[in-house]
Amino acid sequence: MANIDRISGFKPVRHLNGNPWNGKARMYYVRSDYAVALFKGDAVISGGSADASGKYATIQQATAGSVNVRGVVIGFSDQPHAAFDASNLYRTYKPASTEMYALVVDDPDVIFEIQEDNVGNDMDADMVGLSTDITVGSGDTASGMSGMELDSSDTASGSGQCRILGVSNKEDNELGTYCKWDVLFNLHELRTVAADV
Repeated sequence: MANIDRISGFKPVRHLNGNPWNGKARMYYVRSDYAVALFKGDAVISGGSADASGKYATIQQATAGSVNVRGVVIGFSDQPHAAFDASNLYRTYKPASTEMYALVVDDPDVIFEIQEDNVGNDMDADMVGLSTDITVGSGDTASGMSGMELDSSDTASGSGQCRILGVSNKEDNELGTYCKWDVLFNLHELRTVAADV
């Protein structure tokens, strides 16, 4: 059965210790002068400042090769105390140059599912245990989902952004084009870089 092309960035699935992902996330802030749209499933990095209260650190979209990923966005809000946008209940993403708060899964031990980009080659079983970077595509403003994928042509034994743990174990997924993989961030801001085996 062929895999479905469903680009949606990073999806939290479980913890490194085997427990299911528990839904925990932390609120962050996106400044109004940040001229990049953010989407659910986008990997983000710290922005180097905070909101006016100093309680909510700023974030920006990660790029291919960004070191010290902070986490993955799972939702947006117009205020720091709610996980929805009261000014627009249908908001699915953060438009460019718009002040908002974002819920981010920032636990360095959360495993994420992400689709490979199949540029250059399809990933195979021999790539499990290697590392690779992400690619950043355009997010979908209708669904609010990220355009990030796993870079299938950049796998190596070095310290890429993501450690490849294996093919996501579900019935509608198999090796080949549009395969979904389970990964862990190597270059996480809240953890030192994992040693290569």
